[in-house]
Amino acid sequence: MTEPKGYITKAKSIHWGTPAHILERFEGYFDPCPHPLPDFNGLDIPWPNKVFINPPFKALKPWVKKIAEEHKGKEERGDRHHFVLLMPARVDTKYFHEHVLPHAGVEFIKGRLKFVDLDNSSAEPVNAPFATIMAHYRNNIRWN
Repeated sequence: MTEPKGYITKAKSIHWGTPAHILERFEGYFDPCPHPLPDFNGLDIPWPNKVFINPPFKALKPWVKKIAEEHKGKEERGDRHHFVLLMPARVDTKYFHEHVLPHAGVEFIKGRLKFVDLDNSSAEPVNAPFATIMAHYRNNIRWN
């Protein structure tokens, strides 16, 4: 039986980068989870007021929790901020209902994103096998 082509889970790389057209929208934003891995752990440091993150989807929960905590702290202090979380559209999960839906506006992305292979082990960008969303956390502003 032949596996379908174009699925990240069947691709050679395990490190997938954000498509350029999305990165361009958030130029100048801090990335607490860049590739290659930095000498800091983005889960253990305070974040500045402008953050864009495409976390590892296999370890998504701690990042979703961290972004909600950082948002709540900045909102309580009245700090103007904008955090953007790129994530699979897993809107049925407990972490989505606890850490995304009550705090963020959700931007649905039309079609499947083509992620960039950061290991250079795949010949070209690969379609994600799932829908993706961007969750926008900012001062008392909901998009949905």
